[in-house]
Amino acid sequence: MITFEDVQAARDRIEKYIYRTPLDFSINFSNEKTKVYLKLECQQLLKAFKIRGAFSKLTSLSEEEKARGVITVSSGNHGIGVSYAANKRNKPE
Repeated sequence: MITFEDVQAARDRIEKYIYRTPLDFSINFSNEKTKVYLKLECQQLLKAFKIRGAFSKLTSLSEEEKARGVITVSSGNHGIGVSYAANKRNKPE
């Protein structure tokens, strides 16, 4: 089970790699009882939230796992996120 602490740890690991996207109040989805905000992940560098998961996984790998490398079957947003994250993680910071 994923805990709140797990989510916080992932946030701490990836925050230097991603843009902190804003919340935008939605007039169309909100009403008198419920206020709805949209998370604008389209403002990420790769225009999708998949970059978060890619960085989260790559920043949590052990040294042994890193040595084996990573592979993705996706050629879509997830594949692009993994490729970008792997490239960024292999460069000196």
